[in-house]
This record gives sequence, structure tokens and C-alpha cells, in this order.
Amino acid sequence: MTNIIQQLEAEQAAKIEAKRTLPEFSPGDTLRVNVRVTEGNRTRVQAYEGVCIARSGGGLSESFTVRKISYGEGVERVFPIYSPLVEGVEIVRRGKVRRAKLYYLRDRRGKAARIVENTGTRARKLNESERQAIVEEKARLEAEKVAAAQALAAEKAAAEAAEAKAAEEAAKAAETAAE
Repeated sequence: MTNIIQQLEAEQAAKIEAKRTLPEFSPGDTLRVNVRVTEGNRTRVQAYEGVCIARSGGGLSESFTVRKISYGEGVERVFPIYSPLVEGVEIVRRGKVRRAKLYYLRDRRGKAARIVENTGTRARKLNESERQAIVEEKARLEAEKVAAAQALAAEKAAAEAAEAKAAEEAAKAAETAAE
């Protein structure tokens, strides 16, 4: 029974991963989470930027907690990793921490709540690979836009040529009718 459940969860996770991939991040990293927000009948994407203080769960029910300070008040939000409302996650900076759960940040204010940036080789490699992936994705999107624009231009040119040909035939028909 549990094998079937794990298989179904893996299929669902693979389906969501095919639509969007999240970068490798851990507690201590400063993240910018793009969340789809629905207000009435309109939807928009809103960025929620803060420090990842925890990752918990596993499989399809895995989630992460992001904490930010908004108008002097600490705000925490839990995001499921495989939620359709999470459009994407951007890593602003990598933090150097020695714990998996950073709940102690709730009691800290100002400088005491700072997390030192991780400048190790692993963090640098991860940042470089993510930047490279972002550049490739932008290039792919730009290529798709250019291809779409060229297809549209070719379609317009074909439509204009057909229109000119129809006008020419109409003029010839008018000439023969006049004779």
C-alpha cells in the first residue's frame, strides 16, 4: 500500500518539477519566493523575500519557512515545495549557518539577527550554476520570442501578398468588365 502511495507522490512531484525547477537552497539562505496571489478574479505574482529558517518534511509534503521583517514586525510564511502557487524561488544570497532550524532568529533584533554570507567554493559553484541556468533560460525565452516574431512577420507578409494579388485580380476583372 505504501509503495503505491510513494509511487503516486513521485509521479506528482515529477509532473510539478517538469513545469518549474527550484534551486538548491538550505536554511540560512536569503530567498525571493515568487508567489501567485489571487485577488477577486485577477491573479498576479508577488515576491516574498526573507531568510529561510527551516526546511521540513519529505517527498510531496516537503515545505520551507521564510521569515522577513515587515514594518518592524517579524512575519513568517510556510511554503510547500510542490505547491502550484509557488512560481519560483530565487536565491539572493547564501548564508553560513550551523543549524538546520534557525528558530532562534525569532528572538533576535537588528545586527544580532544577521547571518554571515557563505563564500565557500560549494556556494560559489551553486551560485554560478544557477546564474548559468538563468542565463540559458532567458536566452531560450528570447529565442522563442524572436522565432514567434519572425513567424508573425512571415504570416503578415503572406497575408499582404495575398491581399495585393486579390486586389490585382479585382483590377483586371474591372478592366475586362469595362471593355
